[in-house]
Amino acid sequence: MKFVIAIIKPFKLDDVREALAGVGVAGMTVSEVKGFGRQKGQTEIYRGAEYSVNMLPKVKLEIAVSDELMPKVVEAIQQTASTQSIGDGKIFVLDLASTTRIRTGETDETAL
Repeated sequence: MKFVIAIIKPFKLDDVREALAGVGVAGMTVSEVKGFGRQKGQTEIYRGAEYSVNMLPKVKLEIAVSDELMPKVVEAIQQTASTQSIGDGKIFVLDLASTTRIRTGETDETAL
């Protein structure tokens, strides 16, 4: 099993969610987060004063998937979330040791 974490631009969330449903993802966790990378934030003007915004709004997706589904999930996120500009985000894939469904006690891939 794998744990996929993707950081994407907020306006891409609906497109990515639809693409993931199309490849068989049954569920995910979505969090609103802030951060920066090479983009280094941005400068904004408010009431005539210029100020720097160091942390940009992003969306973090967390998805537990089977080993077989993982390549399709990564490809769907990468293709759908891309705008071909800096700040599109990152995808991280981690090994997932164990999963348990709280309601039924099912474990590992049956709990996904």
